[in-house]
Amino acid sequence: MNVRNILIAAIAVLVAGIGGFWWYAGIHDAAASGIDISDTRLVQKGSALYAANCAACHGSALEGQTPNWRARFPDGSFPAPPHNETGHTWHHPDWQLFDVTKNGRPEFAGRELQSKMPAFGEKLSDNDIWAVLSYIKSRWPKQVQRRHDIINERAPKP
Repeated sequence: MNVRNILIAAIAVLVAGIGGFWWYAGIHDAAASGIDISDTRLVQKGSALYAANCAACHGSALEGQTPNWRARFPDGSFPAPPHNETGHTWHHPDWQLFDVTKNGRPEFAGRELQSKMPAFGEKLSDNDIWAVLSYIKSRWPKQVQRRHDIINERAPKP
């Protein structure tokens, strides 16, 4: 092999390595990126995923399972809360919303909270979960979106 061929091979390996790194980093950045209501394709995907996985409990219009969602059922569990501006979803930072969606009842809620919220981590990818959350936030009034942004800025990171 001559020097020219070695140089070409080295450059090809370098380019492939850099490309692989950026591809890998892009996947992980997308999974950790949080809610993005400016990404219309993500929001549209989230709308379809919400309809298929969430609307049966949380309502097709994000209205919640019952009007009195803070009152326990006879078994002690709470109804699925609304995800619109009348609920408490927007009171939580992105990472907590992601955690409860992926893992079910979050530990931050405490043991007294009895919820029938299933874990979606084995059914939905991380990107799917962010898409659903992006759709939900996209439906909030602008002032609630801004308040949620402030909550995200101030919230301690896990």
